[in-house]
Amino acid sequence: MYGCIGTRYLKDDEKLLLKQKIKVSRHFDNYEMGQLLVQRPNRKFPIIRFSPYVWFYQSGAKHYDRQQIELEKKEIENYYDSLINKTTKQNKTTRYNRKKNRKISKKDLDLKEGNLLMRWGEPLAIYDSNSSLLSKNKLMLYLHSKGYFDAKVMHKKNIRGKKVTSKFTIEEKEPYTIDTVYSIIQDESVKYILNNRESLIKTNENYDQKILRNERDDMTNYLKDQGYYDFSRQYIRFEVDTTLGNKQIALRYFIQNPSNEIKHKQFVIDSVNFTTDAHINSLPDSMRLNEGYNKINYQAYEKVYKPKILDRRIFLYPDNLYSRSNTFSTQRQLANLDVFKFININYDSTGGKFIANIFTRPLPRYQWTNEFGVNVTQGFPGPYYNTTFKKRNIFKGLENFEINGRIGFEGVISADDADDVYASFETGINASLIFPQFVIPFSRQLLSRIGSQNPKTRFTVGYSLTDRPEYKRNNVNFSSIYTWQKKEHTIYSLSAADLSIINSELHPDFRKRLDDLEQSGSNLYKSFQPSFVSSVIMQASRSFNNYGYDKAKSAYLRVLAESGGASHFIVDQKVYEDKNLETYQFLKFNIDFRRTRPLINQATVAYRINAGIAIPYSNNNALPYEKYFFAGGSNGIRGWRPRRLGPGSYNHFDPETNSISYQSEQQGEMLLEASLEFRQNLFGFVDWAYFIDAGNIWTIENEQNRPGSNFEADRFYQEIAIASGFGIRFDFTFLIIRFDAGLKVYDPARPLGKRFILSEGHNDAPYNDYIKTEPIILNIGIGYPF
Repeated sequence: MYGCIGTRYLKDDEKLLLKQKIKVSRHFDNYEMGQLLVQRPNRKFPIIRFSPYVWFYQSGAKHYDRQQIELEKKEIENYYDSLINKTTKQNKTTRYNRKKNRKISKKDLDLKEGNLLMRWGEPLAIYDSNSSLLSKNKLMLYLHSKGYFDAKVMHKKNIRGKKVTSKFTIEEKEPYTIDTVYSIIQDESVKYILNNRESLIKTNENYDQKILRNERDDMTNYLKDQGYYDFSRQYIRFEVDTTLGNKQIALRYFIQNPSNEIKHKQFVIDSVNFTTDAHINSLPDSMRLNEGYNKINYQAYEKVYKPKILDRRIFLYPDNLYSRSNTFSTQRQLANLDVFKFININYDSTGGKFIANIFTRPLPRYQWTNEFGVNVTQGFPGPYYNTTFKKRNIFKGLENFEINGRIGFEGVISADDADDVYASFETGINASLIFPQFVIPFSRQLLSRIGSQNPKTRFTVGYSLTDRPEYKRNNVNFSSIYTWQKKEHTIYSLSAADLSIINSELHPDFRKRLDDLEQSGSNLYKSFQPSFVSSVIMQASRSFNNYGYDKAKSAYLRVLAESGGASHFIVDQKVYEDKNLETYQFLKFNIDFRRTRPLINQATVAYRINAGIAIPYSNNNALPYEKYFFAGGSNGIRGWRPRRLGPGSYNHFDPETNSISYQSEQQGEMLLEASLEFRQNLFGFVDWAYFIDAGNIWTIENEQNRPGSNFEADRFYQEIAIASGFGIRFDFTFLIIRFDAGLKVYDPARPLGKRFILSEGHNDAPYNDYIKTEPIILNIGIGYPF
């Protein structure tokens, strides 16, 4: 097996770097320190000691001929250059250049990174003592940057045959702390401004060069927001004095004046010009129409946009100090309108004036987009087609009108039989009108003040049809949604009115099942009655450090609160009764938190916690079917098929097979889920993952037809289902296709003492039939599960 890790490729005087460790206290970030190591061992295959990456690289290297690739590259250049020289047609020249560049790029990639197998793999990690010394020095510099000036880094290597284990042991000792901070600032105005700012550097805290860098950048940006347009971080210099004793530091920073100047210049905006059709250069500027609004000069050959609406997304005004933040906010908020293709803001300081110029190029007013794809929500892929027509600036107030149509098929497990997979047909059409402000009678000043938060109002009316063998469900919907962003990565959404009229046509077999459940005390049948559903929904989500990018720690939080039945306070209940419409009153809460943490060797750890509760309080004590919680499936507990887990410890005994059945969909009013996943690249675009999922759903009240389904504080922890398994992901950058195989490790539907997979009697009747037919659940998904 040791030969499988690459030792057979070594020369006589070479040794393989098998392992490399850093022994350090928990005060430090292992990932950051691991990135400092100059040399790293070859990655191993999961679980077994095998390094396919070395094998890939060596196999590719056998057939790699650099001279041949350079010769082929030259032949490609000569071939297409001759074709270009022979033709006189511009379209052919463009086509030849495109083909030439594409083929040359492939050859350049081969020259830089090797052939495909070499790129999938990695060269043999031949131990190099100079690299270890360089790693040791880099670790010392890192410790010094964190204030550990007396730290020691010791390196030890252990040689066994042709293999080397390298270990770095760090004795950090006591860190130096900041005792005093004082400044030397030549410009009194700059000094006064910075004295009103809260510094990132705190006394009695550890010295940290990263904080100094952040402080320099923060001071620079702060001054740029106070009119110092040409100020740069090069004017700021730090000095560190470590001679105070007692491991204390005196920190000085200097802010110098520009060369041959007695102070830094503060810039005040003299005028603001906004050219909305900057792409037109075939006509003289003198033909542009000028219109002033709120001290801003709007220029265009044709008046297309209302300055009153544009003004709410502009934060640059004459007589105001230059502000870097306001400049970026103006650019970002104009882009959020989905009206302009590009936005460029520059400042002209010639002639003793400081003029802000905003140039934009509009997007096409009419746009038609078509989208084909594959959708996976319940474990089985199906094709879909989307088409959208958009008309921008429909009323010249930057409103956008959209019509969207969708048709799709999806492989869905039957609600009654998990072995029965069929094509579910869905279609729908929606019409939306989006306003770039809140459609609320606010004052002009307030609307302008909240313009920096990207306020939008969306009114949507639509129709959808879901056709499954059990039922057809028609839904006519109207919604009014207000969205805004308080910070760049924090989004709020308020659906002030979400109204639906739902009508279901039931298959006789499914109707019989609902009737049987009604006889046993279940009110699920009420979820499929003709109904009117009204809700007010508030949702907030925040992405920390661009969640979803594996190269950095990141997190995501989403919180939802929904109140159903708000129309009861406006419309008399008798109106619904006369129309034979079922209504629902409920409260629903859901919180979803996710975090990713990168590790060394192209690995990532990710986890998720998802919890929710839906409380019905109307007379029918029911929820619309879509408002229930479900567990299982490719984005939940992956050891169970979609919607087949729970609720609680309930198990469904099937008298026909004389065994416990997992065939029927199960809904609940409470949800608790958690997932932990280790992800790592295998080679090229192929990744693997190991996961553990845990959770369940419960009902609030005990149900006669589903004993053990309700939530009880003294037993719910015994009903947490656990699944574990492995997955393969194909990461094509624009698309991730996922295959996860999940195994039931702890099944709460079994009796206590027999729920763990290794427990005695775990597979006894009446559970043994299911174990034989479905030991592993294969989940197919698009994108990561969280």
